[in-house]
Amino acid sequence: MGSQRFQDLKVYRLAETLSEEIWQIVGTWSPLAKDTVGKQIIRSVDSIGANIAEGVGRGSFQDNKRFVRIARGSLYETQHWLRRAYCRQLLTQEQLDKLKPMVDELAPKLNAYLNSIGKLNNK
Repeated sequence: MGSQRFQDLKVYRLAETLSEEIWQIVGTWSPLAKDTVGKQIIRSVDSIGANIAEGVGRGSFQDNKRFVRIARGSLYETQHWLRRAYCRQLLTQEQLDKLKPMVDELAPKLNAYLNSIGKLNNK
């Protein structure tokens, strides 16, 4: 594998931005909401970027692909928790409208990154 830095990947930076946005929102919630939905959504969204980073660091294309698939699963889990948060009136429509484009962009970026692993010039 090349000397690619996970921090340079657009997909990683998008995951990082989404994570920080959700962190800021959850920080305003009541203790019950933070302790239940909040902890779950933060874990799942943080896992997206963490798995991208770990995959790059594993040193083989097969491991990297496996961790990108795990990151994709964490994205879908994050979508679940966003739905729960919205249904429980923890997220406003405005907040959801800000998060949705990032979530919608991440899935195809993760798939494109997954498909590029092992190919030449996969930045």
